[in-house]
Order: sequence, then C-alpha cells, then structure tokens
Amino acid sequence: MSTAALPALTQLAEGGNHESLNPYLTGGSALFILLLLLFLTTRFNRDR
Repeated sequence: MSTAALPALTQLAEGGNHESLNPYLTGGSALFILLLLLFLTTRFNRDR
C-alpha cells in the first residue's frame, strides 16, 4: 500500500464530513420531499 493513500483512507475511515453539507438542510429537505410524496400519494389515491 502506498503511504500517499494512507491519510485519505484514514479520513474516510473516520467519516470525514464535507464542509458544504449542512445536516439540518439535508434533513429538512428530505423531510419536505417525503411529506410532499405523502401528500401526493394520499391526494391521488382516493377510492370513488
């Protein structure tokens, strides 16, 4: 194994975070998308 790849593998093993990914923004957008899908599913799944 090359010693140049060792710091990158260490950072991946420790779960290095990307600076531009805000966890609140990611979770909030995921929640919004799931609620939108729930609304659309219940809106168009009416038995008549």
